[in-house]
Amino acid sequence: MSKRQSLRDLQSRLAEKLEAAKSGAAGTAASWLAVDANGSKFLFPLSQSGEIYPLTLTHHVAHTKDWFIGVANLRGALFGIADFDGFLRNAKPAPRPVQTLSDVRFVTLNASIEMNCALQVDKLEGLRSVTSFKKSEPPETSSPAFYGHVYTDLNDAKWQEINLQILAQQGEFLNINKQ
Repeated sequence: MSKRQSLRDLQSRLAEKLEAAKSGAAGTAASWLAVDANGSKFLFPLSQSGEIYPLTLTHHVAHTKDWFIGVANLRGALFGIADFDGFLRNAKPAPRPVQTLSDVRFVTLNASIEMNCALQVDKLEGLRSVTSFKKSEPPETSSPAFYGHVYTDLNDAKWQEINLQILAQQGEFLNINKQ
């Protein structure tokens, strides 16, 4: 019972923070959901991010690329689940220690993108705004089209912005068929 209550409390707090971030209630409005994928730090624009779910039972789909985990029922709708780090590396998802599985989350794409897809990330790192960073650099010319700016935070950690709208239009993301 206490686990269920803790999960509800966490979801309530996160919903309140997201709402406050969107409305700009705490000063500067947050722009990104910060996530960790296999030790790398990424920024998903809040306007392109959807709901967040804990690790859920997924059903494997045969003949798909290694980074495509399968499908899951999220609030009564069927979503394709892609391991974000695996997609970036075009490889199987990195093994995760059992102790860290409780941190794994599915981040759905915003409904405006019109794609029932969720990205599996290792950990949520909170919300970030422009004031969270001291430096911004444009992506390298050899970077994928969905890479946005690289931001450096106050601790000198680099954060890669990901344009989820553009990601959802990339052929290599849309084609999950193993060849």
